[in-house]
Amino acid sequence: MIDVVIIGSGIAGLSAALEAKAKGKSVVVVTKKYPTQSQSSMAQGGINASLDPNDTIQAHIQDTLRSSQELADEKVVEYVCNEAPNAIEWLDSIGTPFSRKENKIALRRLGGAKAPRACYAQDYTGLKILHTLYDNCLKEGVDFLHEKFLLNVIVEDDVAKGVTLLDLRTSQVEQLLAKAVVLATGGFGKVYGSFSTNGFGTYGEGLAAAMRAGARLSDLEFVQFHPTSLAKSAILISEAARGAGAKLIDSKGDRFCDELATRDEIARAIWQKLESGEKVFLDMRELGEEFIERELPQERKLAIIYEGVDPVKEPLPIRPAAHYTMGGIDVDIDGKTSIKALFACGECANAKLHGANRLGGNSLLETVVLGKRTGGTAAVVENEVAQKEYERTKIDSDFIKAVFGLPNRIDFMERQEFLSKLLYNNVGIIREELAMKGVLSVIRQHQRELAFMGIRDKSPLYNTELVQFIEYGNIVELAEAMVVVAIQRNESRGAHYRKDYPEQNDTYKAHSIVWKEDGVLCADFLPIENGS
Repeated sequence: MIDVVIIGSGIAGLSAALEAKAKGKSVVVVTKKYPTQSQSSMAQGGINASLDPNDTIQAHIQDTLRSSQELADEKVVEYVCNEAPNAIEWLDSIGTPFSRKENKIALRRLGGAKAPRACYAQDYTGLKILHTLYDNCLKEGVDFLHEKFLLNVIVEDDVAKGVTLLDLRTSQVEQLLAKAVVLATGGFGKVYGSFSTNGFGTYGEGLAAAMRAGARLSDLEFVQFHPTSLAKSAILISEAARGAGAKLIDSKGDRFCDELATRDEIARAIWQKLESGEKVFLDMRELGEEFIERELPQERKLAIIYEGVDPVKEPLPIRPAAHYTMGGIDVDIDGKTSIKALFACGECANAKLHGANRLGGNSLLETVVLGKRTGGTAAVVENEVAQKEYERTKIDSDFIKAVFGLPNRIDFMERQEFLSKLLYNNVGIIREELAMKGVLSVIRQHQRELAFMGIRDKSPLYNTELVQFIEYGNIVELAEAMVVVAIQRNESRGAHYRKDYPEQNDTYKAHSIVWKEDGVLCADFLPIENGS
């Protein structure tokens, strides 16, 4: 019997795997692709830790709480910020190639921070950490299952017993049983389609599976839009550029905001410029070619390839794009969900670290600190798991067979593209009730039409269209939950900005909660008590 199965091979999943393995447990990491293709590899700017002599852990805590707009759990924030220097020391000790200055790990300042606090590896920070963790997992004997897509969590008597998986090579459904299940599947930012910095695949299958299993999700309305993505492709241009002195300018060449304000403030300022018919640019020219090649080489390459602009010579056209989902599977500081033996960590989870608006550099920190803690907690779970075929496995097998027989009268890919545009324009940076209710109506229409959609490719071998159809089902399920709570939160707070309710309202100093009962979506608010 496997002790711990981890779904997802990003930084959170691999950190959890190493911690569980260090406790002597058998660990299997399940990936739908391969670990080095994880979304974590796209993180650029850095990982926060108070290492500068002029910085303090208390300042890191206060910056995080201020950015959260009163929705962060103070105990979680204090724990993560206090553990940050230890996390960097650990990453350094296992071989992460951080950039260095004067034989010390280099630091840069990101938006919302009062001091340079982000440890980095050029502008490949997530990639370098991910590769280091993967190398160490292989060295420690962590087992991997590749090309397996999560379908559902197996739950019996309100206890997780394992997961059902779609084998991408054969389209067969398999069950994988374990004493503890850890979901580390990433966020759901790609529901915004081409208006997201996320790579293909971040459609929230972990969140959707957890909700179907009976777990609670929280704070889904808080979606962070990164201010600077390339105008044509939505590829991220790191906040590190602005931290180094790059300027935001409009069509006239004028600056119009504080480049190191929080991401929600900058994104709204840019959006308003774009809505007025102007273009917005990131001007990196003053940084100089030598600095850009040394500190931001990836940014330059991406700009030349995807925008046709060399930032050394001319300003980069940019626009905000969906980047990070603060909400997720509702968990405590140990990664425990509302279902026994089911855990979650990383972007798919909501441990209340980020609240209404994430501080730049804290996401990588969360994946390491809370990833390790979750792995350690999952490792000590005692859970009797019967060796049998569970009902969930049969249901999912029947579903996959049924998909091949659907009539395919409606093109789900066209529906998905249409929905992503609706979400970006109406449940994006600036929102209002009437428009969001219109989007909710469309989502529910799409749900009713699922039985009339299907796939053209009938081959069971590497059927990518089958996977896309399942992902689309997850999209409409999560989009409904996100829009419902966005409509119900009648205030502006952090990344959730309501044009019809532009002020913050203490009535909504609360976490939104969604769950399903007999397949029906339910939602409520849980007031915050004692700063948690």
